[in-house]
Amino acid sequence: MFGIVRPCRHRLTESLKTQWMAHLCGLCLALRKDHGQLARVVTNYDGLLISVLTEAQTGGGSGGVGRRTAGPCPLRGMRTASVTQGEGARLAAAVSLVLASAKVRDHVADGDGLLGRGPVALAARRVAMSWDRAGARTGMDVGFDTAVLVDAVDRQVGVEALAGPGTPLLTVTEPTETATAAAFAHTAILADRPGNMAPLAEAGRLFGRLAHLLDAVEDREADAAAGAWNPLTATGTSLVEARRLADDAVHGIRLALREAEFTDSKLAHQLLVHELRRSVDRAFGGPSSCGHLPEEATAAFGPPGHGGPYAPQGPQVPGNPYSGSPFGGEPPRPGKRGFWAGCGVAIGLCCTCKVCCADEYEGPWSRRKREGWCGNCGNCDCCDCCEACSCCECCSCCDCGL
Repeated sequence: MFGIVRPCRHRLTESLKTQWMAHLCGLCLALRKDHGQLARVVTNYDGLLISVLTEAQTGGGSGGVGRRTAGPCPLRGMRTASVTQGEGARLAAAVSLVLASAKVRDHVADGDGLLGRGPVALAARRVAMSWDRAGARTGMDVGFDTAVLVDAVDRQVGVEALAGPGTPLLTVTEPTETATAAAFAHTAILADRPGNMAPLAEAGRLFGRLAHLLDAVEDREADAAAGAWNPLTATGTSLVEARRLADDAVHGIRLALREAEFTDSKLAHQLLVHELRRSVDRAFGGPSSCGHLPEEATAAFGPPGHGGPYAPQGPQVPGNPYSGSPFGGEPPRPGKRGFWAGCGVAIGLCCTCKVCCADEYEGPWSRRKREGWCGNCGNCDCCDCCEACSCCECCSCCDCGL
């Protein structure tokens, strides 16, 4: 399971946690029902936002989202659960399949891990093609043309090939922005709220920008060690500028959500406002609060040469490209796993419950250290202005108006 929106379960109220798990399981089961067991490996945290937004606009009582009771599952401790079903979950499945297909093709093109070997690469291409077709079929069933996603993926390759020092970073993120804008906007169609299309398209565009930015920031060190292409390095964009763009995107998403009409927006607001802020803080090494950035943190990202977390730290060591860096001169971590190896590790993490119970675990694909869902069990700092662990439901510190 991958994605930038990874909420700690103890930062959610009991009702929001139940809703979040319903959408996560609903996406997984929608993939299995329409496309078979193998398709479940593309279940991801960001994809379920499509289902969340659809239900937020309908209240779950009509439109593209409904609920059913699912049977026991090992990942739920062999318990039954109420899970989402309907067009919202199917749209999330279609988007996840097409984007996962693009990820597979990208790994094959780069020759990552086992995918660098001919027979494995051939099999991976076939799987990617089948996911493309499956995503297109499901998309057609819910009235969504996945061609916009495929076109964005194809254009991304050309955009990256032409990018160089001085190229605006937003030129590189544009194809991702276009794809996510289309997916978010289509939830308004499923919910029969055409007036929400414009604000949700804007929220989706900024979410795509943010996803691209955070991925680039988190992979920057590993890409440098492996000599791989990275948008920040290729365009000469500093981490300070990347942080500014990320903060602007989070703020823009919050404003866009205000313009949309929802029946019940609590979970969507929690994920797309508060958890996105925490994702930015996590990627840039800032404070780990749920939704509110302490005032002193705004001064931490000053211009180069004026301190802050990106200023050189420690002595310069000749021949060591990481000396004097914000990473403390440490050698690069091991390279990323290939797609299939990562899938195997992801399944193992889920089946052993390490994703939810371990204090820390290694990301299946990136190999970056991740925080277990329950790792912060006794250290919830949800809102810095109140003691209850229910984010904006317990106090007026959130200025989002919800």
